Amino acid sequence: MSGNPSSAPAPGTVYLVGAGPGDLGLITVKGKECLEKADVVIYDYLSNPRMLEWTRTDAELIYVGKKAKAHTLPQGGINELLVERAMAGKTVCRLKGGDPMIFGRGGEEGAELHAAGIPFEIVPGISSAIAGPMYAGIPVTHREHCSQLTVFTGHEDPTKTESSLDFRKLAEADGTKVMLMGVERMRSITDALLQEGMKPETPVALVRWATTGRQQTLSGTLADIAGKVESSGFQAPAVAVFGDVVNRRDELNWFESKPLFGKRIVVTRTRKQAGVLSKQLADLGADVFELPTIRIDPALDQLGFGELILDAHTYDWILFTSPNGVEAFFELFYKIYEDARSIGGVKIAAMGPGTAAKIKEYRIGVDLIPKKSVAEGLVEALVEEIGDLSSFKMLWVKAEETREVLSKALTDRGVILDEAIAYRTVPETTDRTGAVERFRTEGADVITFTSSSTVEHFLDLRLPWPDGMKVASIGPITSQTLEEHGLQVDIEAGEYDIPGLVKAVVELCRRR
Repeated sequence: MSGNPSSAPAPGTVYLVGAGPGDLGLITVKGKECLEKADVVIYDYLSNPRMLEWTRTDAELIYVGKKAKAHTLPQGGINELLVERAMAGKTVCRLKGGDPMIFGRGGEEGAELHAAGIPFEIVPGISSAIAGPMYAGIPVTHREHCSQLTVFTGHEDPTKTESSLDFRKLAEADGTKVMLMGVERMRSITDALLQEGMKPETPVALVRWATTGRQQTLSGTLADIAGKVESSGFQAPAVAVFGDVVNRRDELNWFESKPLFGKRIVVTRTRKQAGVLSKQLADLGADVFELPTIRIDPALDQLGFGELILDAHTYDWILFTSPNGVEAFFELFYKIYEDARSIGGVKIAAMGPGTAAKIKEYRIGVDLIPKKSVAEGLVEALVEEIGDLSSFKMLWVKAEETREVLSKALTDRGVILDEAIAYRTVPETTDRTGAVERFRTEGADVITFTSSSTVEHFLDLRLPWPDGMKVASIGPITSQTLEEHGLQVDIEAGEYDIPGLVKAVVELCRRR
């Protein structure tokens, strides 16, 4: 008999990755790289779900979130899952909120992997123990107040017969104390610290959903903070800070003073494009959740699209009216040609600065950008630039479904116009980040629309309209579509692009 017997695959590597405290920008570069290459992602409750957008489309995503008294999967089951997927030869990213080794049970998972002979790496993350207070304007160390930091957990192993916390030592310790978890036990913890001699007037602050747009801060003293927690309904997840450093909050509270802080803003774009708008809003303090309503798919007739690109050098002008069209055009262009000069002497017109910026990414110059980013504005700009348009040969790179305004206006002026269908918009059917459910349960303050397609596909979802939610539109065409569907536009961007829409949202929230 010949041939080699089949053998099991070599175990895959498991990466125990700290996701950071919540802010999308506070994961490490290495942590993001692990997410991008993983076959399997096993993630926690406190991991920012938007990080899942960095994963491969074919990656297996497994939620094993744990809240107080509500575990999707017990720790033993998580350990078994890590071993099982790795033994199948998969590269596994175990995404854990904060740092995997600071009260994160990463040590237990690593030990289990070691016992099973599975290679693993630990990727540190920024802990909420320091980031949470920092985003509330509280430095955990300060030379005028302390030179020592004590970190402890308020949520111990429930199988222990007695607490391993020495409240006397905690009460007597100099400097700042930071407690992770344990908000539901605040009364018993503060009582124990008071009983062991910690001063009742010691400043205390709790920071909930730290580093995100949902952040809330509750301040008090050791004597009254438990009562404030109970009367306000303050809940986990939260980090608690004990010490004089809390008094620096008034002068260092940088995050909660941002113009959009605490505003829940919905972004309706494609998953790929939502990030730009989301980041600009989040940078201004907004609590952003992306509700992609459309997906950009390739044009059905790729052969016809390719033939027009092949002849691109024969046109006088190429008209790009969206970044999506630009991307589809040049991705195929560089499969046909190796040299950018193959586009010839054709001139390029871009509808709006966003489209122009996308063209420049491909090292191609832009000859014309209309003052108004609408079809009528582009026609006016071409007439102003050229004069008589008759007999000019133009290629319009467009979506499958677009208004006929541009086509009619150009052909009426004698333009020989070819239309290259570059892409089509289809409904987005997945909800990887849970944004739809969050919208249903929490509502929003503002919803943004960046195209007529996002309006129509959002309405197709038939979601309840939250009381008081305002509408921000990127421009007049989108506004017209909203109004045709009976929706009131509360503000329209002065400049019909993403920066203009962000300015409009800020203005709308300022009015409110």
